[in-house]
This record gives sequence, structure tokens and C-alpha cells, in this order.
Amino acid sequence: MTIQQFLPRIAPPGGAHLIRSDEEAIAVATDLARDFAATAADRDRLRQLPWAEVERFSASGLWGITVPRAHGGAGVSTVTLARVISIVAAADGSLGHIPQNHFYALEILRSGGSPEQRAHYDALALQGWRFGNAVAEIGARDFKRRTHLADGILTGRKYYCTGALYAHILPTLAVNEDGRQVMVFVPRETPGVSITDDWDGFGQRVTGSGSVTFDAVRVRPDWIVPFQDSFERPTPIGPHAQIIHAAIDLGIGQGAFAAMLPYIRDRARPWLDAGVERAQDDPLTIERTGEVAVQLRAGQALLDRAGGLLDAAIREATETSVAQASLAVAAARIRTTEAALLAANRLLELGGTSATMATDDFDRFWRNVRTHSLHDPVRWKFHAIGNAVLNGVNPPRHGAI
Repeated sequence: MTIQQFLPRIAPPGGAHLIRSDEEAIAVATDLARDFAATAADRDRLRQLPWAEVERFSASGLWGITVPRAHGGAGVSTVTLARVISIVAAADGSLGHIPQNHFYALEILRSGGSPEQRAHYDALALQGWRFGNAVAEIGARDFKRRTHLADGILTGRKYYCTGALYAHILPTLAVNEDGRQVMVFVPRETPGVSITDDWDGFGQRVTGSGSVTFDAVRVRPDWIVPFQDSFERPTPIGPHAQIIHAAIDLGIGQGAFAAMLPYIRDRARPWLDAGVERAQDDPLTIERTGEVAVQLRAGQALLDRAGGLLDAAIREATETSVAQASLAVAAARIRTTEAALLAANRLLELGGTSATMATDDFDRFWRNVRTHSLHDPVRWKFHAIGNAVLNGVNPPRHGAI
């Protein structure tokens, strides 16, 4: 069953607020997150797709904040972008994840699109258009793309399409007649496109990460953007994609920590051997809380550092600047993933048995970060850093480093 059969069609947006500065982006994200957090547990528990929240999110102007000033946007720093994503992900891990591929698509356009394509799609982003994702495929153990573009016809099936359910445009990775990978920006309502709500992972349950099928879809030439070309020279596409993933994990961890502190103070009980009346005075609870705080702060520091190096690579993409950005982002991915898993575990550990009640839905933090962190393995981030430090080898160029 396709999404068009049981979910509303998406009309083109009527416009979005224009954010003009980094400070305004943070303020808008903070206001939205306050409201999103109030109903996040219900959405997760009942798997209520956040149509209204996504509309409000994109209408806020936050989905256009990376559009450069030359095209009418705020052109915020990568540090600010990562903080915006973390703020929203702390409130709702799924909502923080949904625009990841939107910003990835904009960076692909910035690095490899023509001036006309960049101007066109930047304008759409400022108006509130949402770009989704139709990149990954399943059914084989290799990473070869089986979606093909030949004679202007696109055919294939994609899975793990985060945000596709809510998207106006589906950036789609395909192999052309020359065997080269290209990104095709396919409008949602194009004949032959079907979107299926079949994501059944135990976490990130309302990210809209279903399947997309292209059944002999006719493609216009101006929808096609080089993709493989952009990884045969130094570009910041890979670390740009990865820093948003790091921000999502950090935000989920921060959300778990924010839920943990009042729970310990107001509802948890100390262990009987602690000899204290309140859980917040239990010495081992204090110690474990401090460990989470330090790890999350370390994740934030590494994320900010990576954002600064990535901004330098965006200003001037060289072999050295892109490698430095990729390695810094890899370090941030390691720390934010591990810190978020720690925070999600400690919420349950220090909260005690009563913290597992379904009404609180505290397990969503662990389920969300565990699911999202499987996007690409942390063990290979350690490898990239080790290979650079030990052997002077720069990390490979692709979207996962």
C-alpha cells in the first residue's frame, strides 16, 4: 500500500518564515523544541506520524538556514546547524532526524550543482519545501546501486528513506548510462513515484523512513545533479552529512539526561545500602550522573570543534581541510554516540524499575539512539582516526565519513 492511499497528499508550501541570523535560528529551534517535547512520548508510543509538527518545523524557516546569503538565506555556521538539530532531537529524536537528508541534499547541490540548480533549490528551501531521501537500497549484501537512470527514465526501489513520507522532493541516488552515480531531485507527485510507510524499526518510529519505488519515472535533465564527481575531488559533503548525525545522537542523549535529573530528584529511591533518604544523595547515583554530564559535554565540545573545521572546509575545500573536517566529525560521532547511549542507559538504571513504565516511555531514548547510531558504525570512525594518526592516511571520500 502506498502512502498516497492512506496519508494526505502534500501541497506545495505557502511560504516559510525567513530566519536572518544564527542567533535567531537557535531561538526559533528552542521555542519549537519546547512544544515538541510535550507530546513526543505519545507520538512514539502510539506511532502517530507528526504531520502537524513537520509542517510547523519547516514553516519556521529552520529548513532554510543553510541557504547562503547570496541566495537570500542566513547562511548559518555549521556549529549553529548542529546545535539546532541537537535542540530539536533532544525534544523528539525523530523530528530531529527528519531534516538530515534535506540538509545533505542542499550540500550536494552546493558542491556539485550548477548555479541555476543551486539558485532554484535554495529558493524552494527558503519557501519551506522539504527534500527527503531515496538513497539506500536493501536486498543485497553489497553497496552497488540498482536504481538506474537511462534515456531519461528512472527505475528502482529504495529503503530507509528517512523523511520521504513528509517530503515535497525526493533526492534519489541512481546510476546513469555511463555507470556514474547521480542525484536526481524527483518531485513527489511525479507519475510512477510511490512511497510506502513500511518502516518498522523499534526506534526512530516516526521519521517517515519508508520505501520509495520509481516505476519508469520520466526525469527532466535539470533534476539531475552529479554525485560521484563530487567525491572524486575534495568536497565537504561527507562530513557535512555526518555532523548532522552526530548532532542527532547528542540531542537524544541530552534529552535523556534532561528527563533523568528531575526523575532522580522527584521519584527515584536511593539504594538501601546508601544510608540516605533521597536518591539524589546516593553517592553512586551522584557519581554516575557526573559521568554522563562529562561525556555529554565532551560530545558538545567535539561537535563544536568539528563544526568550525567543517566551515573552514566549506570556505576552501582542499585535500587537507576536508580530511581534517572528516576526522574531527568522526571523533564527534564517536563521542556523541557513546555519550548518548550512556545517557539513555543511565536514565533507566538510576531511575530504577519504575522508570520502565510505559506511561513515561523513557525507553524511547535508548531505542532512538540505538537505532539511529546504526546508520554507520562507530568502529570505522576509530579506524579512520587511527589510520590517519598512525599511517598518515586520509579518510576515504564518501557520505559516511
